[in-house]
Amino acid sequence: MKLFTYKRLLPLLLAAALPSQAQDTRYVPHASYTQLAIPAPACTTMNQPWEGPWNPCSAADHADWLRDLRHWRDERRIRIGYDGSRYARPSSAWTQSSFMQAQMMVEDRYVYDPVTRKYTVDRYLDDLERRFGGIDAVLVWPTYPNIGLDERNTIDMVRSLPGGIPAVKGMVADFHRRGVRVMFPMMLWDQGTRAIGRSWPDELAALMAEIGADGINGDTQDGVPLAFTQAADRINHPLVFQPEGLPSDEALAWNLMTWGQYTFPFAPHVDRYKWLEPRHMVNISDRWNRGKTDDLQFAFFNGVGWESWENIWGIWNGVTARDGEATRRVATLERLYARFLVSPEWEPHYPMRQYGIFSSRWPLADGTLWTIVNRNEYDSDGVQLSAPYQPGARYFDAYHGVELQPVRDGDQVLLSFAVEAHGYGAVLMSSTAPQDGLDQMRALTARPLRDYPAQWQPLAQTLTPIAATRPVRTAPEGMVEIPAGQFDFSVRGLAIEGGNGVGVDVQYPWEADARRFHQHGMRIARFFIDRHPVSNARFKAFIDATHYHPADDANFLKHWRNGSYPAGWADKPVTWVSLEDARAYAAWAGKRLPHEWEWQYAASGGDGRVYPWGDGWRDDVVPKPATGREVAAPDDVGAHPQGASPFGVQDMVGNVWQWTDEYSDEHTRFAILRGGSAYRPQGSIWYFPQAYRNDQHGKLLLMAPGRDRAATVGFRCVSDAE
Repeated sequence: MKLFTYKRLLPLLLAAALPSQAQDTRYVPHASYTQLAIPAPACTTMNQPWEGPWNPCSAADHADWLRDLRHWRDERRIRIGYDGSRYARPSSAWTQSSFMQAQMMVEDRYVYDPVTRKYTVDRYLDDLERRFGGIDAVLVWPTYPNIGLDERNTIDMVRSLPGGIPAVKGMVADFHRRGVRVMFPMMLWDQGTRAIGRSWPDELAALMAEIGADGINGDTQDGVPLAFTQAADRINHPLVFQPEGLPSDEALAWNLMTWGQYTFPFAPHVDRYKWLEPRHMVNISDRWNRGKTDDLQFAFFNGVGWESWENIWGIWNGVTARDGEATRRVATLERLYARFLVSPEWEPHYPMRQYGIFSSRWPLADGTLWTIVNRNEYDSDGVQLSAPYQPGARYFDAYHGVELQPVRDGDQVLLSFAVEAHGYGAVLMSSTAPQDGLDQMRALTARPLRDYPAQWQPLAQTLTPIAATRPVRTAPEGMVEIPAGQFDFSVRGLAIEGGNGVGVDVQYPWEADARRFHQHGMRIARFFIDRHPVSNARFKAFIDATHYHPADDANFLKHWRNGSYPAGWADKPVTWVSLEDARAYAAWAGKRLPHEWEWQYAASGGDGRVYPWGDGWRDDVVPKPATGREVAAPDDVGAHPQGASPFGVQDMVGNVWQWTDEYSDEHTRFAILRGGSAYRPQGSIWYFPQAYRNDQHGKLLLMAPGRDRAATVGFRCVSDAE
């Protein structure tokens, strides 16, 4: 009876609710108030014959559409009680011209030199200026995809950067010296690693003040709550917040920037937040797309910016030469005429004379700017737009850097100029010529964009060589003989993002490029491998014999005290050792680290089994998983002999990760980790994924030994056989 009643009441309740949501508008979508895009007038896009008749937009169509949008904006601001006062703060004025923002992985080899142990900000910025004209802001990314390897949380990942907070502060200052603002991300999904000691707003505000950063990007967030802005204000270090979107239009008042993650129809849509607040900055983020024409054209049309994101979690998706040159031109124009692009009288979809050419009009008291894009696949020339005649007005093709000769047509003037296929244009109306912009743009646009290569190329990866050991005849103490044999090396990477695109995961020496899935038949030579991972006791013997101490000693043997391991830890696998530390131990022992395929062959017995012990997972042959926030002590080596591989190799899976090969490309170094660990932080899919199966591996981005060391990573060694 209740169900029947509710079914009958539901239409009545919905009908009662609709008037409170209804707007007296026809063109702004009502389905969701958080929808990013306001569609262009339907008449801007040609219908196919089967879709019904189509007529190009008339002046009346445009006026009606624009009037409706302005009405909706006025009413919407009233409904949300909009207060734009934060945009007027001097501390946040930089956002209104922060058009080009780069997402920068801290592991990028252009950013940090592990040999000199110095940040190389100038090298990084010089490269961007050379390739696409530089950036206005940088989003420094120190967390994902490595976060969750051990218990270090979002804050710890910043504090564990090479050189600690003093060096990070210096890096931020180097960006500021070059006129680049600095943002860091916040991961509120990070609730499975070490708990922080105070509220997230206070913790983040204090950290950003300590390093001198300008803002925070809200990763995966629909709006950064006002509490974060207020926490920064309380300590007199105002911050700008940039979530991926907004939960409501009201949040526009304190989220002064957002990402634009769009779809791209033929006729550019109007960004909802930019329309509500012309001072709001959007950086269009479209990281996996290999061509950036859509991104740049929609940014230029809306008077907003672009997120240049080439190093995507260690996967290189570099801009092409054409996109780089287009970025340089768009960025130069936006910087030159930034004051126009916050005009409160912005007029999107200003009527143009030719199909597929779209513009926005940005009027100010002393002039007007039009930003123009050609969405067609062909060049467009001739009369492009008309404007009301104004005595004394001069018109300039601001893109090509030349003055235009208007043709009087009654109370209008007609302006003719060329816009190349998938290209850009700009017209400036002013009583005087610009001081610098024309000469600069004339030089920049001397060559058409079509002259620049548009072909995308992945970066080649190379394997860091591992020198062979002195061959031995029989198994040294603590090692197991692995006989020679044919091996079907089949493995896949567990990177959470990237699909199976070229460039994802690793490029083995026999492969033409990096990819996620790998299969290769190979002959494995006879060798010997440690039965167990190297223990704390064995590593102390190495330290005692050699007095080894790394130059970068941050986090080195972090769990040791007074030069030795904790009581009861002698037989636990040594951790908090870098790849370089493991190599040093192996050289002292007359051994080397295993190639990944050797590790997998030893783990599987060569028969393709899923786990070292068989094809089904067994909880009783691996350490108990640690699902709390902190890393638990690893089990002793040899504590789970039932989990041995067919060759008798133990502790391959589920206790500590194990170092194997290192690879690099021009921008990223990374190591292949095998075996997984017992630490499993809960609550998010974004943590470093475990690789327990024989046909899985982890890819850990490398930066510096002190940064790379972890509570969950150890190693074992191999020796070559006669």
